[in-house]
Amino acid sequence: MPTNECDVAVIGAGIVGIAVAYYLKKSSPTTVVVLIDSHPPMGLTSAKSGENYRNWWPHPVMRRFTDRSIDLMEQLSRETENRLNMTRRGYVLATRATDINALLQELEYGYGEGFADEIRFHSKPGTKTYILPLDETWERAPNGVDILQGRRMITDSLPWYADDITAVIHIRRAGRIDGHQMGQVMLERFLGAGGLLLKGEVAGIQSTKGFSLDIRTADNRPDDLKASQIINAAGPFLNRIAEMVGTELPVTNVLQQKIAFEDTKGVISRKMPFSIDLDAQHMDWTKEERKYLLEDSDHAWVAREMPGAIHCRPEGGDNGKWVKLGWAYNNVSSAPVRAPVLDKQFPEIALRGAARLNPNLKAYYGYLPQKQVHYGGFYNLTEENWPLIGPSEVEGFFVVGAMSGFGTMAACAAGELCAKWVLGETMSEDTVALSPRRYNDAPLMDELRAQSSRGIL
Repeated sequence: MPTNECDVAVIGAGIVGIAVAYYLKKSSPTTVVVLIDSHPPMGLTSAKSGENYRNWWPHPVMRRFTDRSIDLMEQLSRETENRLNMTRRGYVLATRATDINALLQELEYGYGEGFADEIRFHSKPGTKTYILPLDETWERAPNGVDILQGRRMITDSLPWYADDITAVIHIRRAGRIDGHQMGQVMLERFLGAGGLLLKGEVAGIQSTKGFSLDIRTADNRPDDLKASQIINAAGPFLNRIAEMVGTELPVTNVLQQKIAFEDTKGVISRKMPFSIDLDAQHMDWTKEERKYLLEDSDHAWVAREMPGAIHCRPEGGDNGKWVKLGWAYNNVSSAPVRAPVLDKQFPEIALRGAARLNPNLKAYYGYLPQKQVHYGGFYNLTEENWPLIGPSEVEGFFVVGAMSGFGTMAACAAGELCAKWVLGETMSEDTVALSPRRYNDAPLMDELRAQSSRGIL
């Protein structure tokens, strides 16, 4: 095949694009695959990843999908002697609700039939049935879900949380992954198998007997690449690429932010799992601060009720000193840019929100350490917050994206699944449900629109 031709062009060298290129070459070594990006690999949204993973979702299709991705990540971890720095202390979901039946029903539905035996209840202090999250090694971590109820039980087992927490749901197949190392491993293997990495911007696509891509290289020279098939893995720029072939995808982009800082006072235990406060809240402002904020039209919203799902995690492993906070409270869509403008107030907002679950964080009110990183990226998502993996309405043009906040954890399964679509392998009901074709399934879409939770963190 000439050097300006390929079987498949993958547009976007984020973690998802790298994964689909890797699994495509792994499944079909003779397929000529070119991975295209105008910037260094893993340099945009993937660089802003929270680097967490979980198999907890409010729907069994998504649970099976992420379980498969975790299987593949564990396989890479074993093959590389844990170069991925994979750990597993779980996800803790904390609430002050006295009635958690709705949460339990959602949990049981999400994990599906046959999982009931893996949901364990603990309410008696001193019980030996609950395995404490003291060890971060993923191979030794338990599966299933532990539910702790009663203040004494929670305090004795997980002493980091506020006194008003009445129930804790501990998802055990969840933890942290080094997204950069995972992407690097797959990229090295892709290139080692004969895959090609092309640095350039896709400026246009013509659809005649396959596709002809107009690519602007680093020195702004035009270059043409002919491809039999295209995989659109452009992250927040999915629709920019889709428009080039005359189609549109049902996705929007929402800017979300995070902060990481050095825990100089040691207020967060290194043993604490990734912790999520499920409850909506009014943040901890003084009366004077709240009055001032309510009088300011630009910031009055932070003095009113805020949504739940703020999360906190020790960063850097058992010997680290950093803490990471995230809160996906923004729901306003906006056009994606490579260098988004961040809200300077976010660090203090996230700190005060997280302090409701972890009161020791109050030690940093108004005095966050100098060593801190405030960053953000775009959540590219569908209305139902499910990914798009599979063929578009344009023949030979595939999409893999819309993974808002779960791109790193889902990349392996998404790459494997997209490769199967491209290679024409047999598909399951789940495969179709995760593709754009699900919009033809009215009962499924009605079910998803009726869900109270979309799994956004």
